[in-house]
Amino acid sequence: MTIANRPGAPEGPATVEQPRLDFFRRPGAMTTAGRYAARLDALPRDVAALARIAQGLAIHEFMVSAYGVTVPAERKEESHIRALDRMLDRILAEDVRPLTEAREPRERLVGACNHFAVLLVGMLRAKGIPARARWGFASYFNPPFFEDHVLGEYWNAGQMRWVRVDAQLDEVFRRASKITFDPLDVPHDRFLIAGDAWGLCRAGQADPEKFGIFKGDLRGLWFIAGSLVKDIAALNKMEMLPWDVWGAMPEPGAELPRDQVRFFDRLAALTRAPDQFFEEIRRLYEADDRLRVPATVYNAVRKQAEPV
Repeated sequence: MTIANRPGAPEGPATVEQPRLDFFRRPGAMTTAGRYAARLDALPRDVAALARIAQGLAIHEFMVSAYGVTVPAERKEESHIRALDRMLDRILAEDVRPLTEAREPRERLVGACNHFAVLLVGMLRAKGIPARARWGFASYFNPPFFEDHVLGEYWNAGQMRWVRVDAQLDEVFRRASKITFDPLDVPHDRFLIAGDAWGLCRAGQADPEKFGIFKGDLRGLWFIAGSLVKDIAALNKMEMLPWDVWGAMPEPGAELPRDQVRFFDRLAALTRAPDQFFEEIRRLYEADDRLRVPATVYNAVRKQAEPV
């Protein structure tokens, strides 16, 4: 295995066929602005500026105290909003000013990592910039653990590569988490996509019990397998909630039988090279009920089935 293909290694310059870039340039079901399209049209076509705009619109539910605010318990229900247009409904109901004007922390959408990712990816696609969300694990929140996380990446045409951007990491978040890298170009060893995490654990180079989420101390190979399903969905432009469950996602703590391990081995290989295997990822997602997001998913936080 060459260094360029090792899990966590940054990708070098690559050639991506135009139809594949066009797929990620167009909004999907979760990133369509709907009646707010004109609002997104008015935004700048600059990645750094769009990341700052997302930071001024949302606040992470687990970090509100770092901003010196509290939010009513009922507003934490906002974290269950999935789609961009619904997020904008809530944001603009609170404050009708242009999206470029940062809201006070207590007036921002109360969300989680996926809300920042959906906001960023939706705005990038609205500006015609190929973008996609990627599910995986961040090493920078709770070392030595790799915490469940999702961020956005966009196609940098000048550098001919996908660049990972963590729009969640504003100045307050960077200071609290002691972030020293550039959130506009997240190193691939600081955020591991689910396929890389799976590959490292399967090769015995990482401990699966280090991968998961601090809330409930849910960790293990089964958790990484669920993240692979979410990453496949995101590569098909279905960006779901972190706690949405469907299809092939294992039960918490499940021991994976050999046939399931082989299935997830395949998903990991595909998602580690999504441009190379673009058509196969699309075909597999559309054909396999274990992967395709159904009309109804299980919300593991609310403990109920919900329409998508």
